[in-house]
Amino acid sequence: MVSFHRFVSIKKKVKSWSSGAATMQGGYSGIGYGLKYQSRCISDVKADTDHTSFITGTLSLREENEVHLIRISSGGTELICEGLFSHPNEIWDLASCPFDQRIFSTVFSNGESYGAAIWQIPELYGQLNSPQLERIASLDEHVGKINCVLWWPSGRHDKLISIDDENLFLWTLDCSKKAAKVQSKQSSGMLHYLSGGAWDPHDINAVATTCESSVQFWDLRTMKKTNAIERAHIRNANYDMKNNHILVTAEDESGIHIWDIRKPKIPVKELPGHTHWTWTVTCNPEYDGLILSAGTDSTVNLWMAPASAEDEATSESIAESPTQQADPLLNSYSDYEDSVYGLAWSSREPWIFASLSYDGRVVVESVKPFLSRK
Repeated sequence: MVSFHRFVSIKKKVKSWSSGAATMQGGYSGIGYGLKYQSRCISDVKADTDHTSFITGTLSLREENEVHLIRISSGGTELICEGLFSHPNEIWDLASCPFDQRIFSTVFSNGESYGAAIWQIPELYGQLNSPQLERIASLDEHVGKINCVLWWPSGRHDKLISIDDENLFLWTLDCSKKAAKVQSKQSSGMLHYLSGGAWDPHDINAVATTCESSVQFWDLRTMKKTNAIERAHIRNANYDMKNNHILVTAEDESGIHIWDIRKPKIPVKELPGHTHWTWTVTCNPEYDGLILSAGTDSTVNLWMAPASAEDEATSESIAESPTQQADPLLNSYSDYEDSVYGLAWSSREPWIFASLSYDGRVVVESVKPFLSRK
């Protein structure tokens, strides 16, 4: 078991970036929070049902890296740092456990090799002088570059998925025994180098993996491929939490595509994406067709793109303006100075999202002005 000290016992408040700017409830200005170092990943703390909170980590090769647990104040106008912990090595991927708010996973690198681990925040961390992150388990069967760790998003589950350049691992996690064991492993094949993946929230046995030329669908019971979307330069994929069989992909230059995975040859809908690479995309957990995307053009785009014409006609999520209904792009958030790699919707308040640019800037926004009603 390895532990790392906490930097300081703090509850830091950070208000809106611009003095005199409207509060987040007004929908005109986000609230910001600055990390000490560069960063790429942020996650909604879904299991925290009392606060709207996010967890993020830094990416510094030479400095001691940090994990920040932040939440929105009860008034909705401030971000409060609930915990600041040190972490070994650069954090390349971070995901909060969907059923325990004190547990999260990271993928990290020392510049030469990669590792992945499951961590736990102490229960009374706010009352302790030097609480420590506890390493529950190491996912140490990987040899090459590890890309991500996936939790099943729809509830309590004792399985984890980890993906490296060439392999898909299915783990059994026992938090009480502080142990993770490989249940099964499968190679992607010599012609495919995996870059990431997404776990189907509607099917506990289905996962999608991304590579340079396709999205591959796997059945975890057999660890066999079941289907594929042949598409070049896919950066990211995300399942629609509301609608079964719908997958959204972000592609380097060709934008955003919405797929019915039962008909993988042609996308259901295409969106133009970003002026440079479209890096990440995420579907709203509550509102049909509401999608966020971010890219290396230092912009976050908010889209309304229901998966079918019937969805579009009956959607109650979009505001009543005819121009907004005609244009799938509801808004562009461009007040960033660097590429935006991290996006996370809040599960507790699904009209709120957090974005993270490479310079370590977290911005939390409300999309309420673009919604008619829940």
